[in-house]
Amino acid sequence: MQSALKATPKPDLAIDRDWWRGAVIYQIYPRSYQDSNGDGIGDLRGIIGRLPYIASLGVDAIWISPFFKSPMKDFGYDVSDYCDVDPMFGTLADFDALTAEAHRLGLKVMIDEVLSHTADIHPWFKESRSSRSNPKADWYVWADAKPDGTPPNNWLSIFGGSAWQWDTSRQQYYLHNFLAEQPDLNFHNRAVPDALLDVTRFWLERGVDGFRLDTINFYFHSQGLEDNPPLPPEQRNDQTAPAVNPYNYQDHLYDKSRPENLGFLERFRALLDEYPATAAVGEVGDSQRGLEVVAAYTAGGKRVHMCYSFDFLAPEKISAAKVRSVLETFGKVASDGWSCWAFSNHDVMRPASRWAAGEPDPTAYLKVISALLMSLRGSVCIYQGEELGLSEAELSFEYLQDPYGIRFWPEFKGRDGCRTPMVWDGAARNGGFSTAKPWLPVPRKHLAQAVNVQQGDDGSLLEHYRRFLAFRRAHPALAKGDIEFIESDDDTVAFTRREGNEQIVCAFNLGAKPAEVDLGGRSLQPLPGHGFSGQTDAGTIRLGGYGAWFGRID
Repeated sequence: MQSALKATPKPDLAIDRDWWRGAVIYQIYPRSYQDSNGDGIGDLRGIIGRLPYIASLGVDAIWISPFFKSPMKDFGYDVSDYCDVDPMFGTLADFDALTAEAHRLGLKVMIDEVLSHTADIHPWFKESRSSRSNPKADWYVWADAKPDGTPPNNWLSIFGGSAWQWDTSRQQYYLHNFLAEQPDLNFHNRAVPDALLDVTRFWLERGVDGFRLDTINFYFHSQGLEDNPPLPPEQRNDQTAPAVNPYNYQDHLYDKSRPENLGFLERFRALLDEYPATAAVGEVGDSQRGLEVVAAYTAGGKRVHMCYSFDFLAPEKISAAKVRSVLETFGKVASDGWSCWAFSNHDVMRPASRWAAGEPDPTAYLKVISALLMSLRGSVCIYQGEELGLSEAELSFEYLQDPYGIRFWPEFKGRDGCRTPMVWDGAARNGGFSTAKPWLPVPRKHLAQAVNVQQGDDGSLLEHYRRFLAFRRAHPALAKGDIEFIESDDDTVAFTRREGNEQIVCAFNLGAKPAEVDLGGRSLQPLPGHGFSGQTDAGTIRLGGYGAWFGRID
């Protein structure tokens, strides 16, 4: 492991309030990135030691999944203290050192804010459940049972079963959209968003550059507690919950994506605007109206800066038609909004297994879809190990840690398979992640894809990411420009990106067979530096299998 460099104060750089627009954000799952103290669990000091590697990729920012104090029922997404670091990961001083070193290396720091719910051991919930008359009695969503003792309505938890849990102290039900140990906060009580904005200010004062907002559309519920209507079978999909989960059977009109959320997001944005060059990206989990919610949450420059939905995170394989449909739909419903696109994160099967496994040349396929991702209009999230092409780990039931997978095993195996440790050294114990037994096993097949194996190999996926990120940075149109699609057939995707005087035509072949894109006789100047070998001939782009081509319109 590389030693941590001496932290230095954040430099007084020229303020770029627009840095987030077109930024590439690298997601770190701290439990699995680097263990610095030999306990088998990654930590903040481990991340500090690996920041030079992240900076070498050419990304703009890091997003760190939760490291706050937590009982870890959902691995940090159940917070018991919003303003402190769990000892598992280190200390606040470690976080300050991480922020300073990231800034020294030119990286922005975004942290995961889990505002919709807390852990059930959070002091707020302990007080709330103690009686119906205490000062925090209305800080969570409480409701009486129906006359027959059943829950107040039909709302379901994403993690399975009813979204309501009986509490014997208050003899009422409380709402939990996720685990029963994750009670939902009541945003209708003004004191709750006030307290959460204070939490946000705490981290802004520590120098963070932004936030990833977990489950951003779950903050408010309907106070009428109406039953969600059934969703016709032909409208169901598995974008936000696995197909075996009956959560997909409802049209979630009343338990999330409520209009009251817009007012809170405007208050949140106003706070961020007090701190130059900060930004927020929201996670929108809505299988029916995801892009519309993203549009509403990013509209007008007065709510969050950007959001991502699950359009490209679902099991359905990416296709040329889907890329065009999603981007054009977003352009129509969110003409002044901004999206953050991702193919991978800590909650979904890795694309190397989800999409590439059936391809004749999986590495070439991963290269072209990653280039496509980094060429779309919007910002980009890359999940740790995606740049190595890591596949989903196949874990037996005895190794499972994720309560989601344990609940729906074996049809849904949970999220542990995408959370196994990062592999740094193919010859080292546990891939260089830890000298101790890791909290999740390191798959043997991942060792051949370790950083030290791929580094310096011009044909590797890792070096492709570095090369293409440098290419993207050299051409602002790819980061911030408008997008206009060009007619193309079959597995090809083609569009123009335009920013100022720069116009770039981008063409991709997502298939294994050669393909062509007709430019209507236009002759373009090819751009170098991206690593692909497509060619033009008489106004036609000729692409090999999994090929791409980039050219400038003069």
